[in-house]
Amino acid sequence: MDELELEFELNARLEQDCITLGDFPLSRLLLLNDANFPWFILVPRRAEVSEVYHLSSADQAQLLHESSFLAENLHDVFDADKMNIAAIGNMVKQLHLHHIVRYESDKVWPAPVWGALPAVPYTDEQVHEIHHKLQMMMPQEVNFVASDLLG
Repeated sequence: MDELELEFELNARLEQDCITLGDFPLSRLLLLNDANFPWFILVPRRAEVSEVYHLSSADQAQLLHESSFLAENLHDVFDADKMNIAAIGNMVKQLHLHHIVRYESDKVWPAPVWGALPAVPYTDEQVHEIHHKLQMMMPQEVNFVASDLLG
């Protein structure tokens, strides 16, 4: 573990709004606690990073790999019509990539999801089901938290 990872601390808003599912080699995998959309967030475990170009070249490549891998698996697990991936960072400056599963049948399609609907928290059962599905699809790539620590 290098010094930047040792100093990493998850932004308080992400901590409050999300459920930690586990860690890729570089990034923490979060589930936004809003059942309106399957919405996941990758946060590189590096201190003081707000932009992709702040990462080393190796970390940039790893982040792209993790993001692509996650998007492909989410597309398959949730049978997505489209994957929305974005790094905005206006509300939370800490670098984080949103991975949102979209359906042509969702309530706001084709508009952006940000602020479109009030958040609907997941039930414990829903969180456990999502955790289990992802753990089955990505058992080697993600160090998942124990299911009894969820929800």
